[in-house]
Amino acid sequence: MTRRELLCNAGRGFGAVALSGILEAAGTNPLAPRTPPAPAKAKSVIYLFMHGGASHVDTFDPKPELTRRSGQPLSAELARIIKTSFIHDPTKAVLRGSPWQFRPGGTCGTPVSDLFPRVRERMDDIAVIRGCYGDAFDHAPAIYLRNSGSQFPGRPCLGSWVTYGLGTENQNLPAFVVMSDGSTKSGPPAYGAGFLPAVYQGTVFRGGENPILYLKNPPGVSHDAQRETLGFIGQIDRMHQASRAGDSTLEARIAAYELAFRMQSAAPEVIDLSRESPATQALYGIGDPLTEDFGRKCLLARRLVERGVRFIQIYSGTNVGDDWDEAHNDLIASHTRMAGKIDRPIAALLQDLKALGLLDSTLVVWCGEFGRTPLAQGQNGRDHHPYGFSMWMAGGGVKGGQVLGSTDEFGVQAAELRVDAHDVNATLLRLLGLDHERLTYLYQGRDQRLTDVHGQAEFSRLVS
Repeated sequence: MTRRELLCNAGRGFGAVALSGILEAAGTNPLAPRTPPAPAKAKSVIYLFMHGGASHVDTFDPKPELTRRSGQPLSAELARIIKTSFIHDPTKAVLRGSPWQFRPGGTCGTPVSDLFPRVRERMDDIAVIRGCYGDAFDHAPAIYLRNSGSQFPGRPCLGSWVTYGLGTENQNLPAFVVMSDGSTKSGPPAYGAGFLPAVYQGTVFRGGENPILYLKNPPGVSHDAQRETLGFIGQIDRMHQASRAGDSTLEARIAAYELAFRMQSAAPEVIDLSRESPATQALYGIGDPLTEDFGRKCLLARRLVERGVRFIQIYSGTNVGDDWDEAHNDLIASHTRMAGKIDRPIAALLQDLKALGLLDSTLVVWCGEFGRTPLAQGQNGRDHHPYGFSMWMAGGGVKGGQVLGSTDEFGVQAAELRVDAHDVNATLLRLLGLDHERLTYLYQGRDQRLTDVHGQAEFSRLVS
């Protein structure tokens, strides 16, 4: 048997043999599951990102004094510290109280606004973190900061660091999946691998009933014919790779061919939501035009973590003109619409994970790049506000039914238990059994990390 015949036969038996060439060169599978170095509370993450910035004082941080003082100016001292994108002189702006009522949720009594009546019922599973803060008041820098620890594009995002540190338990599906309903204001770098090997970047799933394109072979192409084609492509790829040693982008693309082939067998079952009972589909709001899209994403996320996918990030509000950022012009209309799309699916996700015994091992995170200012923008809006805002976590070892941190009486500044993006990311890594100071990658002559020289993982003790 000639060398060419051997490679061809191997291609028929293995599908695409490109990955074996990578593994031979690297000595290991970069996405092989790895045991975390420390005890882990969580095995996987579902990160719900409110793209555009949901208002904290209208969702999870009630401010009675803000409501009482609505229409009055903020003190000159506080107004001077605020930088905004569209309120050019905060000293001349007035306070705006929330138009929504806050009511106690769950048996713990954590107050949540009427924007989230169903999530409010799940507050016994949720830890609200009200002391978040940052210093980026425009979308792209703030999104990069929350996702990668830096306001500048080009650094690896949280999902990439997690898969770099832990790999994934399912080799037939992507380790890191991203779902959105449009284009983010920050673009693909928000879920990119940066200087990490490109194999750790996020794989984008589309919305609708067909989140993955080309799962079926083209008409007239048999399974065996495709395997032979991919085997031949693998030979050419390895020849090309031999002249480009260390090119992680090329290695990732070769690995993607192999993963795509395996996904043709594994993915159709995963994305086929008709396999779920009508009751489960209704729970997520599938069939309701308002909640259909986000409900599908949340149910698919549950099915992915059920099958060992490590990190799923779902963006809410990435369609221009239909996002959380429409609060600039009309707070009530935008937040009513956006919360209406996600409240039912998120509550269903938490309930479903818990019923299936998956919530203990799945960390669910709800956050945006910042909140919205307690000041009125024009007659009906709120501007960007990074100086104090809220997020929440559930599952994955997180102690529910608690509120951590606070902002001042108007919601302007984080006041107690202040945590920035680095502290939050260090905590997320710690819940996964990773030490943010030891999870490093040598680049530009030094050991780089997600939190750079920042981050306090001690916060994880309070969360869990």
